Amino acid sequence: MSAPPEPAWKRWLDRLLMVNVLLVFIGAGVFAVAVVRQGQGHDWLMDQVQLLWQPLFAPAISLLIMAALVSGIFSWWQRRVLKPDRGSGS
Repeated sequence: MSAPPEPAWKRWLDRLLMVNVLLVFIGAGVFAVAVVRQGQGHDWLMDQVQLLWQPLFAPAISLLIMAALVSGIFSWWQRRVLKPDRGSGS
């Protein structure tokens, strides 16, 4: 039996979240490099990270956390509420 086709909005949402995860990973890498460079006396990269923190990185991290929480709650809800008789032996 094949799975039902995925709606277009879900495919686009999945793509958006994947781009968001990529942005968070790249931001973490740039931040790590900026910390090392600042320790060597070069402040330019850390200044750029600080400029981009509020408009770019903070919302991206918040979206990542929110998506993980919503996914976890939805998964729990599906297991507990939608299929309560699963394991009752019938």
